[in-house]
Amino acid sequence: HGQLHPTRMSPIQFVRGGPASNVNFASMRTMNDFLADAWPRLAARLPKTGLADLPTPVESHALRLDKQTFDVSVKRDDLTGKLYGGNKVRKLEYLLSRAGARGANRIATFGTVGSNHALATALYARSLGYDCTCFLSHQAPTPTIARTLRLHLANGTEIVRYGGGRGGRVATLRDHLWQRRAFLIPPGGSNWLGAAGFVAAGLELAAQIHAGEIRKPERAYVANGTMATAVGLTLGLALAGLDTEVQAVQVTEDFVSSPRAMQRLLEKTALVLSRLDPSLPPDLADRARYEFRAGYLGEGYARSNEKTDAAVALAAAQLGLQLETTYTGKAFAALLDDLGDRGGDVLFWNTYNSRPLPDPDPGAVNSGGLPEDYLSYLE
Repeated sequence: HGQLHPTRMSPIQFVRGGPASNVNFASMRTMNDFLADAWPRLAARLPKTGLADLPTPVESHALRLDKQTFDVSVKRDDLTGKLYGGNKVRKLEYLLSRAGARGANRIATFGTVGSNHALATALYARSLGYDCTCFLSHQAPTPTIARTLRLHLANGTEIVRYGGGRGGRVATLRDHLWQRRAFLIPPGGSNWLGAAGFVAAGLELAAQIHAGEIRKPERAYVANGTMATAVGLTLGLALAGLDTEVQAVQVTEDFVSSPRAMQRLLEKTALVLSRLDPSLPPDLADRARYEFRAGYLGEGYARSNEKTDAAVALAAAQLGLQLETTYTGKAFAALLDDLGDRGGDVLFWNTYNSRPLPDPDPGAVNSGGLPEDYLSYLE
């Protein structure tokens, strides 16, 4: 989706248009490919590799906060796939299908040393027979980095240190990808094609609401890292004719996520989808209802704070959810703040993997595959 430039714009809210949908929700209750059922022409031009167990469950909870009780729904995208859950699986279904169509035998992507996206990509790429290269950069220490790196090593992921100036980064890519038939997936799987996975997710949620599994929420809260999850969800809900407003809670720095960059990705995704299927509403981008929520990043990516820690603890105690402090804890903190101020029926979209992962024995993996200055993360 192009280079994302830093911006210091204040939080901005986009609430335009009204619902319009041609979706036959009754026929979608037994489906697991909600995009194919609602927009078959579009889905035919967006083949995917089946990785996810869909639909993911929705739950209703009564949450007690400041002596008041609120209705909170949860979309359990922590259960998207048996191998590895979380929001990345929906994107990888489309991205890895495109890799196969282009004859790739290696998947390459980017992230930090603790990146959920990089790990999910490496695990699913290996399960489909691809080699995988992950270009990883430093980040603030978190408790899960050591296990993540050991899983990469056990998986056979080629780990390359990534950083420095533009010239050095380009040289690194050339040195490791030249003539290797590699398919390059952007950070977070976030381009228009990755966003398509969450267009389908928005239609999936609409079908579950129509079936009476949960009430229609006024607002849906989701961690907003590289933005394709929030963008796709916003467009999917608009396609379904729902007026639920997506609260896209910023969890990455401005050079990664910003109001301007998010709107640009949303408009590009809507444009490409409408070109693939001209029967889509021509004003789909204008129908999008979302709010870019700054104010919860704190001191930076992967850095927690008291409010985030409290949100993670409350989610575990009252909802039985295992969140973390880099993404989902910050999104849930925004939800909690809004309950007291704005009330209303709300939904929390859980993007964090809850599938059990092994922790390879440190003595059973060869750490020689790690860049030397990454060895300290294993200590």
